[in-house]
Amino acid sequence: MQTFYSWNVNGIRAAQRKGFLTWLHQAQPDILGIQETKCHPDQLDEALRQPEGYHTYWAWAEKKGYSGVALYTKEEPISVQIGLGLEEFDREGRTIVADYGRFTFITAYFPNGSRDHKRVPYKMAYKAAFLEFCNELRAQNKPVIFCGDVNTAHHEIDLARPKQNKKTTGFLAEERVWLDEITNQGYVDTFRHQHPEQTGAYTWWSYIGQARSRNVGWRIDYFFSTDDFIENIVNTAVHPEIHGSDHCPVSLTIR
Repeated sequence: MQTFYSWNVNGIRAAQRKGFLTWLHQAQPDILGIQETKCHPDQLDEALRQPEGYHTYWAWAEKKGYSGVALYTKEEPISVQIGLGLEEFDREGRTIVADYGRFTFITAYFPNGSRDHKRVPYKMAYKAAFLEFCNELRAQNKPVIFCGDVNTAHHEIDLARPKQNKKTTGFLAEERVWLDEITNQGYVDTFRHQHPEQTGAYTWWSYIGQARSRNVGWRIDYFFSTDDFIENIVNTAVHPEIHGSDHCPVSLTIR
């Protein structure tokens, strides 16, 4: 069995101060995809940059203190690609792709559409490029597992207040259509596959108005797998009991 985690840490140095490394050594994920690291790796101490027992890989944004993803993995991948190979997205440090032979694992931080929606076109362009990249892997008969902060809740069950957020980025119709598209193309939302009716399973809460303690949240962090891999999945979970960010980790256990 192997257990994978994904966590938007909203600044890995801030998460470190809140006990990230203690959690890492207790949870012992085989693979951990991290989003929104907000750092360049040379800004980190050795314990965080290279924890004992892990190989680490980093993608960072040109803009300081913004975006960024990382991969912590016990097993060294066959190969690792930083980015999608597209400058407009890779300059923001949004994607790491690791080939393990049995499957390809991707950790990704999808753009936020911004309150005034000005970044929605950029977000949709990234989503389109990301899907095209995944489909190219599938064309090579490689099962794909991707995780991360997709910055979109799919269905009304995936957020506490769907009616009030129909015109909020993260729940716009055009953003949600992309999730329809990928599921129609054979990518499985692993949590919803196992827990089709579970309500109140959220992964992000606003810092405003005690949203987390009241569980007024959104499920915007996911593990997707291609349908040819779904039979290997043993368990999926969200972990709201784990603090350290405005997001909680999500996990996937495979055999």
